[in-house]
Amino acid sequence: MPRPKIHRRIGCRPAYSCFKPNGVPMSQLESIALAPDELEAIRLVDLDGLQQQAAAEKLGVSRQTLGNIVARARHKVAQALVKGRALELQPDSSPSNISQPVDKRQDKEKER
Repeated sequence: MPRPKIHRRIGCRPAYSCFKPNGVPMSQLESIALAPDELEAIRLVDLDGLQQQAAAEKLGVSRQTLGNIVARARHKVAQALVKGRALELQPDSSPSNISQPVDKRQDKEKER
């Protein structure tokens, strides 16, 4: 049984829901889904220029997990650019996740 997914702190919402090659209808394109945590990881590391440790803390995950998320996101973006696929930005399923700090000590106390 896989471990439960830790809630990520997402600090931005995408400006658009999809990016695709110009002049090609969506119905003719394969699409790749980019999860909210993947977009946030790319934003923190590539756009904001944060080191992975600092970005991991902002996202609320370990540095190793952030590295895996960034690698997965970069692969999807490269695939969309090189192979001419649409990149669909998935909406965050938990709006309460936006920019709320997570205090792990409080979470542990609630579990007791």
